Amino acid sequence: MAYEAKDYSKLIGMAGFSEALLKNHFTLYQGYVTNTNKVLDILAKMLADGATATPEYAELKRRLGWEFNGMRLHEIYFENLGGNGSIDQAGKLAAKIAADFGSYEAWEKDFRATGAMRGIGWAVLYQDSATGKLINFWVNEHDVAHPAGCTPILIMDVFEHAFMLDYGLKRPDYIEAFFKNIDWKAAEARLK
Repeated sequence: MAYEAKDYSKLIGMAGFSEALLKNHFTLYQGYVTNTNKVLDILAKMLADGATATPEYAELKRRLGWEFNGMRLHEIYFENLGGNGSIDQAGKLAAKIAADFGSYEAWEKDFRATGAMRGIGWAVLYQDSATGKLINFWVNEHDVAHPAGCTPILIMDVFEHAFMLDYGLKRPDYIEAFFKNIDWKAAEARLK
């Protein structure tokens, strides 16, 4: 069964994100969906043809992680946007953040600092499935540095395509716009 790109056009008009930036971002995401399907199709054919002991098969298996995670990370990112940026202070996610980081403010300071680091990638609030603890991580590439056994709760894309059209090199301004548009209900729904 092929993956299908989801429609995130409801985000158009979101404050701090131009229509051009969002449409470019949606197109990039759709490319990840398309390429995930292409790689899976080619791998299935190679498996059926007995061509698994080849460098091509190995490289496509490695490429699948990039394309699939590019697809899935963008979906989670778009799904945690479109809100008003206000976390429910009485909600379970706010309570968990305060318990694990000392306060919401301490968590936010760390998450913003993670997203502002030099380089391309993702700032991700993960929940460790073994302990339940929340941890902010930097994920450098789609397929590198994801903590094993952790669930993404909140994702911020900090690849240049997520902000440069609107903000140039002013990543902190993008991060500010991101925080104003977080859909905390979507993030809280991922919490175990």
